[in-house]
Amino acid sequence: MSTSLITGGAGFIGSHVVKHCLAMGHQVVVLDDLSGGFEDHIPEGTTFVQGSVTDHALVTELFDRYRFDYVYHLAAYAAEGLSHFIRRFNYTTNLIGSVNLINAAVKHKVKCFVFTSSIAVYGKGQLPMTEEMTPEPEDPYGVSKYAVELDLRAAHEMFGLNYVVFRPHNVYGENQNIGDKYRNVIGIFMNQLMQGKSLTVFGDGEQSRAFSYIDDVAIPIARSVDTPAAYNQVFNVGADEPYTVNALATVVSEEFGVHPDITHLSARNEVMHAYSDHSKSRRVFGEPSGIGLKEGIARMAAWARKVGARQSQEFGNIEITEKLPDGWGVK
Repeated sequence: MSTSLITGGAGFIGSHVVKHCLAMGHQVVVLDDLSGGFEDHIPEGTTFVQGSVTDHALVTELFDRYRFDYVYHLAAYAAEGLSHFIRRFNYTTNLIGSVNLINAAVKHKVKCFVFTSSIAVYGKGQLPMTEEMTPEPEDPYGVSKYAVELDLRAAHEMFGLNYVVFRPHNVYGENQNIGDKYRNVIGIFMNQLMQGKSLTVFGDGEQSRAFSYIDDVAIPIARSVDTPAAYNQVFNVGADEPYTVNALATVVSEEFGVHPDITHLSARNEVMHAYSDHSKSRRVFGEPSGIGLKEGIARMAAWARKVGARQSQEFGNIEITEKLPDGWGVK
């Protein structure tokens, strides 16, 4: 039986990867500090350790104890827009935390290190974004993700550590933290609608993204360790069809049986249009689930109604307040 460490396994994507790894017969250890996840998202049959990837002593202890065959690294603070204002926190959590895991993986001869990066690494690249493009990240979040990608490549070339890098984008579905006001627009919209509030949109709402249902992301991530053709490769993963935020607001509102009531906030500094090509992923992992936006929204909405609205938590350690977007200020 393979033993796998899944960091961020109490979080959104991570909890789904845990579920699929258990179905594959893995013994799973979850490391999560619960800063963005919930313990009740972790499927039964796992070993849960509450702690941070930034705690290198804890990371070392876990590798010594469990001798992991595989590492799935999904722990991150993924509020891309907020990363401009929390640079120290961003790099400590997303880069140094990753390095702690890579060091341990090299020392313990891990068979494969699976890393969840982001299309944030591309920046304002040509569309659709392809894996052959040279990344030019626009924000500290994307910089940190690309730095880890480069470090994994260096670790492979120096020490033979196998890796698989996934660049998902705009993922939504069950278990998403709908109480997080800094990221995940679909969850934000659903949370606002369940509280009877208007939908808040930055700028004119014509920015577009290809919103990706969780199964199209979590399943390839879980299965990648059993896919030799994926080793030491980078994959875009997610949905193909982009929608504007305005169109998204209409779809979500219709699912909740209301007319979209939108409050437009000042535009923030973000990439206007972002979607990627997934032909490489299809060649290696096969066709995606086929779950389109309306069906995916319906599935997530059914779950959201069960768990109910959640109060947004303020990020308590904003490092730079200049140019902070509307609604993100320190109370």
